[in-house]
Amino acid sequence: MATVARMAGFIRHLRLNGFPLGPRETETGLTVLETVGAIDPGTARLALRTTLCGRREEWDRFDTLFEAYWHARGRERARVSDRHASVAGSPAVETLWDHVLSADDRAGRAAPEVRSASEDGDDAAGQGHQSLVATAQENLASTDLRRLVDPREIAAAEALALRLARSMRFHLSRRRRPDARGDRLDLRRIIRRSLAHGGEPLDLVRRRRPHRPVRLVLLLDVSGSMKLYSRFFLQFAKGLVGAWAEAEAFVFHTRLVKVSDAMRERDPIRAMDRLSLMAQGFGGGTRIGASLRAFNERHAASTLNSRSVVIILSDGYDTDEPETVVAELARLRKRARRIVWLNPLISWRGYEPVARAMAAAMPLIDVFAPASTLNELAAVEGRLAKL
Repeated sequence: MATVARMAGFIRHLRLNGFPLGPRETETGLTVLETVGAIDPGTARLALRTTLCGRREEWDRFDTLFEAYWHARGRERARVSDRHASVAGSPAVETLWDHVLSADDRAGRAAPEVRSASEDGDDAAGQGHQSLVATAQENLASTDLRRLVDPREIAAAEALALRLARSMRFHLSRRRRPDARGDRLDLRRIIRRSLAHGGEPLDLVRRRRPHRPVRLVLLLDVSGSMKLYSRFFLQFAKGLVGAWAEAEAFVFHTRLVKVSDAMRERDPIRAMDRLSLMAQGFGGGTRIGASLRAFNERHAASTLNSRSVVIILSDGYDTDEPETVVAELARLRKRARRIVWLNPLISWRGYEPVARAMAAAMPLIDVFAPASTLNELAAVEGRLAKL
């Protein structure tokens, strides 16, 4: 059990440092250790690196993370995000939001240096295999995003939002559904059904990967009332659009703007230039109804199909009449499979959807969920899997 716990912790350590791993990789890692033996650390490390790394970047970083976890050797990590990194005496690299936010909002932003736990002397407490990377990210992931004021925390949270979104795509792409002709057995359901036969696995249940993935359409509210959350939602959307097979993203305030191409741009300089051209109106008023109408009239026909899930990230405050929101959501439901509304205010104490637009929209929404922390954003994966 100790080996299982340590391997699960190692997979979690890698996942928090950007590796898209899950339960299956934990099982595979245990099998590798059992096969090669854990007595020779060099052989075990090479076998695990070969098994758990799927990209060149992960291969290059694996040894450092392995040493930090298994041997508590605190090596300096790469900065949380290369886009936020700065060299001593050199100007910081701009981010997408530097063209959108005011100078006061982005003043002093710099990426945090992330070091392992042993560098701060925590090994003596028996936590040498943990790193400050994981601890800091856990705290950030569970903190209300509006409470982040330190520039380093803000930069780290943005980077974490990006990684969470990218890892969601990996897990969802491997999710399987029950199918009589599936290529794999569903052991959990087989065991559950065997209880009716005295534990004999008489009913075999199979699973397969769905042939057609869900198409995601994200509508992000970047109005003034969402200012404290919008930057993180934008990074989250960028991760989804950049990694998802079929995804489109739009931002809205008093008007609707399509930003999918800018988010797919891999060159950060070009991405900033493209987004800066669209930034007019960010942080201003909100017209949800008019924005939904613009989407239905200009983009819905080419963007939505029967597999589409529309995700709206907004607090629901609108200057349009609520009847407009209701009418446009009704039109949206005719084309999309599901409508998911993520509202960062849900987690606030005593919150009720009493804003006129939000109250009117409730009967037309399939999922109404919180989104004030990165953990709540990550929970979207499980909600999508159930749709």
